[in-house]
Amino acid sequence: MKSEPMDAAVIASAVAGRKCSAVEVVSASLERIAAQEPRLNALITVMADRALERAAFIDRQVASGGDPGPLAGVPVVVKDNLCTRGVRTTCGSRMLGNWKPPYDAAVVEMLEEAGAVIVGKSNMDEFAMGSTSEHSRFGPVSNPRDPSRVPGGSSGGSAASVAAGYVPIALGSDTGGSIRQPAAFCGVHGLKPTYGAVSRWGLVAFASSLDQVGPFSRSVADMALTMDVIYGRDPRDSTSNERGRPRFAEGALNPSVRGTRVGIVREFREGVLEQPLAKAIEDAALALGESGCAMADVSLEESVTFGLPCYYIISPAEASSNLARFDGARYGLRMDAPDFVSQLLLTRGAGFGDEVKRRILTGSFVLSSGYYDAFYTTALKVRKKICAEFDRAFTSADVILMPAVSSFPFKKGNFDDDPVGMYKSDLFTLPVNLAGLPGMTVFTGLERSGLPTSVQLVAPRWQDQRLIKYAAVIEKKFGRSPVATGGCF
Repeated sequence: MKSEPMDAAVIASAVAGRKCSAVEVVSASLERIAAQEPRLNALITVMADRALERAAFIDRQVASGGDPGPLAGVPVVVKDNLCTRGVRTTCGSRMLGNWKPPYDAAVVEMLEEAGAVIVGKSNMDEFAMGSTSEHSRFGPVSNPRDPSRVPGGSSGGSAASVAAGYVPIALGSDTGGSIRQPAAFCGVHGLKPTYGAVSRWGLVAFASSLDQVGPFSRSVADMALTMDVIYGRDPRDSTSNERGRPRFAEGALNPSVRGTRVGIVREFREGVLEQPLAKAIEDAALALGESGCAMADVSLEESVTFGLPCYYIISPAEASSNLARFDGARYGLRMDAPDFVSQLLLTRGAGFGDEVKRRILTGSFVLSSGYYDAFYTTALKVRKKICAEFDRAFTSADVILMPAVSSFPFKKGNFDDDPVGMYKSDLFTLPVNLAGLPGMTVFTGLERSGLPTSVQLVAPRWQDQRLIKYAAVIEKKFGRSPVATGGCF
C-alpha cells in the first residue's frame, strides 16, 4: 500500500478489492497522526483501539464476501461536538469534561454503516463559538500550511486534519461559516449542506436554526462520496427534510455546466478582498465561462449590510437557550457547593470559557423583556429579507460565486483583544446560514507563501448537487488540494 495519503474513493476501492487491508490503511492514518500530534493539536481524542477493531471487522467482512460499503476502510475524523458512543465528546469545553455519550450521532452511524472508520475527534472552538479554533479548553489548533497562523473555526481541527493528510475526509458543523472558513484557511474543500439536508441528531446544538453538519475533503470526488452517504432525511431530527437523494458522485464525474448562469456579487468586486483572493474569484469565473457558463450581475446588499448584526443577535439568543441545559446536575462538570444555586453559579462560571460566556450574556440580553422586540424580533424580520434577497438573486443565476474569506489566515492571537474583529471574518459565510442555503468553499491554489486561495459557491435550497458540479469544473482548472508538507513542522 502507498505510504502517502490516498483519496477516500481510492481507499474504498482498494479495500473492497483486497488490494490492501483496512487495518493497513487505518494504521497508516494513525502513524501520520502520531507524527504531528500534539504539535498540530488538531485532535482532542485519538480513537486508535476502536479504529483498529473496526478496521479488522471490515477486513473480515471483505474476506467473507460481504459488501463493506462505499467508504470501506476510509479513516475519518469527526468534530468533537458530534456524539460518539462510549468516546468522550467535549465540545472543546471544560463544562462537558469526560462525558461519554451513550449513542452515536446520526452522521457517525451513517459513516460507519458505509464502512468508514472513525480515527479521532477534532479540536474546535468551545461549543463551536469562534472563528479561529483558539477558544478551546485543549489549546489552539495550528494551521498545517503555516503553524504560526490559525486554521479558522470553529471546525479548525477537522479542516487541519484533512489538510495535513491525517484523513481524506472529516466532518464539521457550520453555524455561520464554521466549515467554509476553515476550509478556506487550510486549503481544502468544505461544504455546508442545505439546512435540513443532513441530520443534526447527535450534534450538540449551538444555534439550532443555523447549525448544519457537513464534510471536508481534498478532492471534489471525495466530497461527493461523503455527501452520498450522509445526505437524507432522519426521522429523529424534526428539522430534516426528504427532497430525494441526489447522486452526488455522478455530479462530480459528469460536471456539465454549459448554458447555466453564474452570479457575480457586485458588492464584493472592489476593495473588499486581499488581491490574490480577488484574483481567485476572477480566475474561477473565467474557468466557468470557458466551460459554457454565462456571467450575471447580482446584488446581496442587504446581506452584506445587515447579515453580521442579524446573525450576532439570533445565534447568541439561541445559544443562551441551548446552553442552559449545562448545569452539572446530570453530566459534565459539577463544582462542590452548599446549595444548588451556588453550585449552578460555580459550575457554569468554571465550566464555560470567556467567548462562550460573552455569547450567552449577549443572547440573554437580546431576549430580555425590555429588548426582545428591539433586537430579536427585528433580527428575525431582517433574516426574512436576506432570504428574499437570495431568492431574487437566483432568478438571475443558477449559482452564486463569491468569496469565502476576505484575507489569508490570521496570525495566532490576532483577535485576543478584539472579538468583534473576529466576528467580522464571518461576513461572507453567515448570510448563507441565515438563508438556509447550501454553500461550498472550493480550493483554488497556493500562493508562493504556501497560503491557500479559494472561492465560495452558493446554490438555491436543495440544490446541493449543483455545488459539486461547479466545484468539479473549478478543480479541473486549478487542481486538487495537496497535503500540507513538511514546511509546517
